[in-house]
Amino acid sequence: MQNYQSHIVYCTLFLLLPLVSFGQTNPNDGIWRDINGVHDVTEDSIDIANEARPVPGSTRKGNNPVIFLVGNSTMRTGTLGNGSNGQLGWGYVEHRFYDADKVTVENHALGGTSPRTFYKNPSLWKRTLSGVRKGDFVFLELGHNDNGPIDSIRARSSYRPDGKLSLAHDSIVCFNKVTRSQDTIYTFGGYIRRFVNETRVQGGIPVLFTLTPRNDREKDSNRIQRKLTSFTPAIFALGKELKAPVVDLNDISATKLEKFSQWKVDYHFYLDKIHTSAYGALLNAESAAEGIENLELDDSYDAFERAGLEALKTYLIKNMLHRTDSIEAKLMSLEPDNFDDNGYVIPKTKSEEEKKQKPRVFLCGDSTGKNKDRETDGMWGWGSQGYTIFDEKKCTFINAARAGRSLRTYNHDGLWQEVYSVLRPGDYVLIQFGHNDIGPIDKQKERGEIACAKDTSNVYRMASSGKYRVIYSFGWYLRKMIDDCKEKGAIPVILSFTPRNEWDDGDGMVHGKFHPVKQKKGKCYIERRNDDYIPQWCSEIAKEQNVEFVDIHNITADWLDKYCGMKPRAMSYFSHDHTHTSLKGARLNANSLAKGLKRIKSPLAACLKKNPGLNVMPVKYKYDD
Repeated sequence: MQNYQSHIVYCTLFLLLPLVSFGQTNPNDGIWRDINGVHDVTEDSIDIANEARPVPGSTRKGNNPVIFLVGNSTMRTGTLGNGSNGQLGWGYVEHRFYDADKVTVENHALGGTSPRTFYKNPSLWKRTLSGVRKGDFVFLELGHNDNGPIDSIRARSSYRPDGKLSLAHDSIVCFNKVTRSQDTIYTFGGYIRRFVNETRVQGGIPVLFTLTPRNDREKDSNRIQRKLTSFTPAIFALGKELKAPVVDLNDISATKLEKFSQWKVDYHFYLDKIHTSAYGALLNAESAAEGIENLELDDSYDAFERAGLEALKTYLIKNMLHRTDSIEAKLMSLEPDNFDDNGYVIPKTKSEEEKKQKPRVFLCGDSTGKNKDRETDGMWGWGSQGYTIFDEKKCTFINAARAGRSLRTYNHDGLWQEVYSVLRPGDYVLIQFGHNDIGPIDKQKERGEIACAKDTSNVYRMASSGKYRVIYSFGWYLRKMIDDCKEKGAIPVILSFTPRNEWDDGDGMVHGKFHPVKQKKGKCYIERRNDDYIPQWCSEIAKEQNVEFVDIHNITADWLDKYCGMKPRAMSYFSHDHTHTSLKGARLNANSLAKGLKRIKSPLAACLKKNPGLNVMPVKYKYDD
């Protein structure tokens, strides 16, 4: 297993401070770093960056418009912008929110740039502008790196009369020690005016964005810091002056982050408090799209630009922004059959209104929870038998498990996002994974996680696509789902995975520390995968997070040891292989859940039937005594 974690590439985000405070050289390595300890070298690799960035306008389909993204590392992290260091800018995923048959999105941002350096470098702004046609859009999010010495080190600050961010029509001429030439430097307002006006000369439509928030809360407050004394008011003032629309990306994203736990806020960033992970990139991209959708454009705006922006709103993919109703209907359709006490299917009795009033119980898991669930002698997941233990009048059971998934792919494929988006206070979420989680991370099925309960991650390059992904541990993904449940007021219950039909001869020894089993010689015992593995990790994390844990793995294994005692006698509980269960085995695992809920005195046990479960005792074998 090779770790492809790359070197760290940063850009800077400064508070408005006197010039003398902007940075210093680290005496240990001689490298200048800013006040945040950040050293950004991406702009120095401009030739590589131009190879990675699209040819301006090359994505255009016919006469369709193009959205050109102009910004810094919060929009395109690193020289290549491909996430090789675990960080992604929101420009990497903004295209997901637009109908590609109506408009395309090109990310021309570059890490390390300020309004000054992006504008002055002919390989950046002039190159981008060359692709802009009438009716195109230019999204401008610039300002993070507008700081530092004006004539040395990175020499990227705008002109700041009196040391403050300025909108004045003013400039200064100085000798630039970096380029070793005379340099005319404009104010922040001067550069933004040039971006806007030159976009309009090309027939393009400019949109200004306030800066993405950083992972920083106000002292003694849950409130995420805003740029309320510097860039945000400056950008709004310029929007008003230039009659250019402004999307308050800073506030939209910060408001979302404030709903999260600090742990969740932290993983929306990666390696520092400025640059986003894939999660943070998607959050900012969604915020940017929402900002476009909610722009209020009155008659004071140019008629052509207003018409173009109203059309742009129609190019947004609505179900990327408003998914709850359709997703809820989809999930509710996953409610399994209702059963009587003899295991026969009977009609459900709750009305749609009663369903809204009763708690929902979601099962999130793999093929041991949901399989084909059709053929009498086929493979069945125990979620199909949810109503053999749960009382349909007391709750609504929803089998949201999906075959082949691990914790990682259940999250990555958007399946967890669907459940999370509809959760409401009082819902229960049963989380059961493990069969597909420990395996190759960056090749073959690419669904494995780092095999531990610790909160950790690494960057890997996927063999199938060549793309870089931050992959977290089994414990991290489990904590993520728990945290998401708590955020919504839902109640997570962690389940250990189901046992496999693998057996060993008893040796008279005690096996296992997590769930000790005293073996007798001459008897057979089903495989237990407990110590420093899935059941133990689930138990440890449940205890750490103060949530309930039901050990289905050992409850079912204990039963099979007692009533089967060898692999041939247990065969009728499995189908096709040693992992997937038959209908009878599915009902056995459902019974184990009911038994476990009662054993730990879970509040969810109140939703069980009076006599939950069906008779799954084994038939008498011909070689039985």
